[in-house]
Amino acid sequence: MYMFTIDSTTYDETQLNMIQIEQLITKHRTLVGRIKKNQRYYEGNHDIRHRRKKLKTSANNRIVCNHAKDISDTATGYFMNSPISYATFDDEGQENIDKLTEAFDRADVDDVDSDNAHDMSVCGVAYEYVYIKQDTTEIALRNIEADHTFLVYDDTIEQNLLFGVYYYRYKDAITSKYCYRATVCTKNYVNTMILECSGQKHQMVNEPVPHYFGNVPIIEYRNNKLCIGDFEQQISLIDAYNKLMSDRVNDKEQFVEALLVIYGSLMGDDSEEVSEVMKILKENGLLELPADARAEYISRTFDENGMEVLRKAIKEDIYTFSHVPNLTDENFVGNSSGVAMEYKLLGLQMITGEKEKYYKKGLKKRIELFCNYLNLKAIAINPNNVKITFTRKLPKNLNELAQMIADLSGKVSTETLIEQLPFVEDATSEIEKVKQENEENIKLQQEMFKSQNDTPFNQDGENNDETKDDASNSKDSKQNPSKAN
Repeated sequence: MYMFTIDSTTYDETQLNMIQIEQLITKHRTLVGRIKKNQRYYEGNHDIRHRRKKLKTSANNRIVCNHAKDISDTATGYFMNSPISYATFDDEGQENIDKLTEAFDRADVDDVDSDNAHDMSVCGVAYEYVYIKQDTTEIALRNIEADHTFLVYDDTIEQNLLFGVYYYRYKDAITSKYCYRATVCTKNYVNTMILECSGQKHQMVNEPVPHYFGNVPIIEYRNNKLCIGDFEQQISLIDAYNKLMSDRVNDKEQFVEALLVIYGSLMGDDSEEVSEVMKILKENGLLELPADARAEYISRTFDENGMEVLRKAIKEDIYTFSHVPNLTDENFVGNSSGVAMEYKLLGLQMITGEKEKYYKKGLKKRIELFCNYLNLKAIAINPNNVKITFTRKLPKNLNELAQMIADLSGKVSTETLIEQLPFVEDATSEIEKVKQENEENIKLQQEMFKSQNDTPFNQDGENNDETKDDASNSKDSKQNPSKAN
């Protein structure tokens, strides 16, 4: 990862050196070839597509097996498959971040996060631009191209961020010259300028405009320390796999189009007779030859089993070295044990942890910019009190999970146990629902018992009313024997 630095002693954000910025852009243009190659491979435009035939008569299949897209999509989906959630570290409830989360929702941060995660996986780095919507006071976000954006730091040990540059190249309609239109964002201002490639006739489109975010509104998100894409170091293996599959199909075609060789006989005296015989052979599939003549096909022989072993080995290396599992592999989905699944995803979890570490750094800068702007609206939010939480959604064995919760019941808080359930989003709310249902069930049972006869039983277990009736009948029978009979 190349770090752009300048001498901070001569830097003035109100009077930018446009020649220096053009030199930085020119330097950046020499470094983006790697990013463009990664983008090309993700889109399926691999080097195999530009391979030429060795001979005019030879087959030239150019098969693209886009493992680059599969690796990037899997890594991105695992990293950002659920929206990032935000809470507060303030347990006393004095800090309210509702205004911040509302501003995030209006800015569609979930969509921007998804685009950033994709650029991180493919390009190794992602950038976003924080700005104010035109004719409004609402904050907006936009993912900007990694191959047209860079940040500039000072040359001190602290490497303080000075400004960010977003540019694109266009052709001037009047002069027919290619120029750069650059947006340079400093700590307090946004500058728009036009730079000619010749290094002369630079001009500012307008005066520096204050943005009120309190820091550079261009944020960088790294995929890892060196800004390496998820499949970037496996491109040579991907090329080898494409070449192997293409040559494999070429061999099949050449085997079908084998040459027919005839010994001891002629098919004709001239080309017309030969063509006529070939036509009859093609239509009837029969060839009449003298007794001492013979015919056979000449074809290339190849080891199909050896090529299949090589294909599997290359494919395994592609996924092994990228640390992204092949989800279609039967060995991956064959074992449903939770522990075994976690071991198979260990490499993916490690690279995702690296992504999450650097993405949190960018999110803290985003929160700082939002809070600085909201403070101007008398909405005081401390950015240091905002808690960032990433969520992973993986297939889980619910039977193992239920057994684990039952074993830990009484040893771990109920809220912590319920948080382990993947289908429960809010553990606190779920606890309240369960408590309410239990109270309703108790009331229902009490009403059911009240509707029944609740006369107490005597010591012999008989109903007191029935005992009284039996005693009364016995007394009547003694006084009136005839009545008893």
